[in-house]
Amino acid sequence: MTSPHPSGDPEKLETSSQSTPDNLKNETYESEAFAYHGDRDNVQRRLGRQHIQMIALAGTIGTGLFLGLGEILALCGPLGSLIVYIHVGSVIYATLTSVGEMTAFAPISGSLIHYAARWLEPAVGFALGWNYFYYAAIAIPVEVTALSVLIGFWDANPDHTAIYIAVVVVLLFLINLFGVRMFGNSEIVFASLKIMLIVGLIIGGLVVSLGGGPDHERVAFRYWRDPGPMVSFLEPGARGRFVGLLVAIVPAAFSVSGIELIAITAGEAKQPRTNIVRAMRTVIFRLLFFYLLAVLVVGMLVPSNDPTLFGRASTAGQSPFVLAFTRAGIKVLPSIINAVLLTSAFSAANTFIFASSRILYGLAVQNQAPQFFTTCTKSGTPWISVITSGLFSLLAFMNVSSSAGVVFNWFVSLSTVCGLFGWLTINSTYLRYYYGLKHHGIVPQGIYRSPLQPYAAMWGIFWVLFYILVSGISVFWDFVASDFVAAYINIPIFIGLYIGFKVWRKTKIPSMAELDFTSNIPTLAETGDEDLLVEKPSALSRIRQII
Repeated sequence: MTSPHPSGDPEKLETSSQSTPDNLKNETYESEAFAYHGDRDNVQRRLGRQHIQMIALAGTIGTGLFLGLGEILALCGPLGSLIVYIHVGSVIYATLTSVGEMTAFAPISGSLIHYAARWLEPAVGFALGWNYFYYAAIAIPVEVTALSVLIGFWDANPDHTAIYIAVVVVLLFLINLFGVRMFGNSEIVFASLKIMLIVGLIIGGLVVSLGGGPDHERVAFRYWRDPGPMVSFLEPGARGRFVGLLVAIVPAAFSVSGIELIAITAGEAKQPRTNIVRAMRTVIFRLLFFYLLAVLVVGMLVPSNDPTLFGRASTAGQSPFVLAFTRAGIKVLPSIINAVLLTSAFSAANTFIFASSRILYGLAVQNQAPQFFTTCTKSGTPWISVITSGLFSLLAFMNVSSSAGVVFNWFVSLSTVCGLFGWLTINSTYLRYYYGLKHHGIVPQGIYRSPLQPYAAMWGIFWVLFYILVSGISVFWDFVASDFVAAYINIPIFIGLYIGFKVWRKTKIPSMAELDFTSNIPTLAETGDEDLLVEKPSALSRIRQII
């Protein structure tokens, strides 16, 4: 079998890289205007298979699903919500196949940023790095904001909001500063709670909709008939239903975004090729089960015109899951659900602090951020990067002087468009990677390769561009300057980062012949992924052996 190493020569597998398995020291990758240095304090590979699986499966599930789904239901109805989630899910899945292939080929620190700079253009890598740092950092106060909203289920006193936010911020700092193992172990606990909650909500919702609630009232698809399967938003009739779908794209994209950041753990994962690829393969299950079934159940239990849904209003409302079981007359369960939702929002904020700090660390390693951000503790925690990322959580204190719903929508818009630029760059980078391998005659084997590529990347590029253009479409009906800025400010920021770095460093797009697929890519032996060299029998061949 051909070696998955880019040289295609099994004998070169052990000698082509100078990196070490734990800290990747003494690496130097130089291309025009782009440098990757490893001769300083480094993060360490301390995340095991169980950590990677849980982070991938449920790490970023938070307010986008548990709270934002109410807004999506109010915007486009139960059928419209399904349509939007199916479409957005296809785009993120296409993006994840691109992430999975590139990460399996080169599991290194600063992965997504490094790929863009190495195989697309150095200036794009710089813009993507700061864009993703900004995205993950802004997502932190989104989740902390959601925490204050969810706590309002029990304590609606606005004077207490600042206290709750302060407690959450301190806890987030403590977990992330105690090292990657503390982060990973905490995510196992939080992700397990989220998975049990979602499974319980789906099963419980189906039971209630079929008449298993205290009132034994059979709901089924009643709300699909009245008020109807779709909602007209801003315009009457079919045009309004179409506008509702377009407006719902932003909260739907926010709810599934961040999954691709599992690639950021590549520099701190044991057996990164094996574990990250396994994690990527669970994503389709997550998209189908966690999101689509949850959307279906909520659409069956809550009418889209319920005034307490999290809509584009000045108040925050409440989770549609809590509302669904409250409407069913179940008294204790809503409080239990809300308590687990609190841990979900905290977990997502925890994940985004980890991701943003590692992105900042990766930028510094590549000489695209101040070098003090590479400073690590003995256990491999980039503590200055963690503190810097964690400071963004303080933006959640804006809730003290402004309504939670307005602040939540601002942060969601800012964060989502940043994430969309990330998807766009990932898929564009993948096309260069894919055709670059073909140009060099390299056929990686034994690692993850999607049969949908390169068409999946092309699908992702087309629709992400469309999503970015329509992200602020509602402001053209009711113009609010702050909403317009939140929806579109990221476009000039990303372009400005790209042009600024390109002019400053005089970078250029490398030709296919200049693309580097060998330098400083850890071998299978160095990352502990030697098992990938063993050709495993197919399911059909195993059945034949049994017969």
